[in-house]
Amino acid sequence: MKMKKTILSCLLALGFLTASAQDQQPKTEYVFEPHWYVQIQPLGVQYTLGERDFGDLLSYNVQAALGRQFTPVIGARLAVNAWQSKAGSKIDGWNFDWKWKYVAPSVDVTFNLSNLFCGFNPNRLFNFSVFGGLGANIGFSNDEAKDARTDIMNKFPSLVNTAMWDQADNLSYLWDGTKVRLFGQAGIAGDFRISDAVSVGLELSANTLSDKYNSKKAGNWDWYFNALAGVKINLGPTYTTREIPVPEPEIRYVEKIVEKIVEKPVPAPAAAAVAEVEPLRRDIFFLINKTNIRPSEAQKVKDIADYLNEHPTAKVMITGYADAGTGNNKINDRLAAGRADAVVKSLKKDYGIAESRISYDSKGSRVQPFAENDMNRVSICVAE
Repeated sequence: MKMKKTILSCLLALGFLTASAQDQQPKTEYVFEPHWYVQIQPLGVQYTLGERDFGDLLSYNVQAALGRQFTPVIGARLAVNAWQSKAGSKIDGWNFDWKWKYVAPSVDVTFNLSNLFCGFNPNRLFNFSVFGGLGANIGFSNDEAKDARTDIMNKFPSLVNTAMWDQADNLSYLWDGTKVRLFGQAGIAGDFRISDAVSVGLELSANTLSDKYNSKKAGNWDWYFNALAGVKINLGPTYTTREIPVPEPEIRYVEKIVEKIVEKPVPAPAAAAVAEVEPLRRDIFFLINKTNIRPSEAQKVKDIADYLNEHPTAKVMITGYADAGTGNNKINDRLAAGRADAVVKSLKKDYGIAESRISYDSKGSRVQPFAENDMNRVSICVAE
């Protein structure tokens, strides 16, 4: 009767990783840093609401600001807007125009809506913000309004001190000297990133204050609108970076025991049964970009050493691999060789296995023994 040997399974290892090779890469996180900034806006135009044509009520203005960004979303600034405002009247086909100077410091609260809705990103090309605040408009040099009122009285003397004069579009709120009026403002701003420190931007704001600002009695609040363009310079770093380490994945292995079914006849009295020595295979798995043997894999090295000690004529072949899903050939050749070398050194140093009984090789990532990418970070050891 012949001896049959059926090998049901030969040491299969199934690894389940909690993350793919791409997810295993450390991640970089941007950490916001509170910082000061200065804002210089030398290109500005103002429109003061009134009865004259739109172009007749446009004037030049400028603004400078010192601000502090407290969080990625919330900041505050002290801004000073200045130059001149314009007004005018139309009476019976005659046009009257005047302008005056002002300085308007304000305190604004700013809200970065890009960071609010899209998350903090210091490399974002465009940031959209809104702001609102209060200030004091300090007006002076209103002499042209006084001259316009005199001109109106000279052209329409019959209306002076009559009911029609009171109803006419006149300067009944005429002021002189220096006047300080509180105002409120709200606006939007867009900034285009040039570098970590510099951005250029455009700002639009609406400002409202008492009816007496333009010297005319209208029965409602006066308004002026500003459009400003300029540069914003951050003072100091606006963010830092930190690496978020990826936790080592838990790898579970299910190994099937090599079994054999042997059918043999009752030996003849003079014959002795000869036992066959089966080869032993152990797959020692490594973490991404690592060549050290983890404690969870060390038992497999001991299995190989025990096998070699039990079978003095047996030898072991060790082949190192790297996964093709990460790195490049140069890096993977180094990793594969390092993984094979780690097993060789452990057998020699920790278990005293003679160097003559150990052979080793490395395949880099050019050969992939497993279908699952992450399992190819391995040294495959066959002792026989």
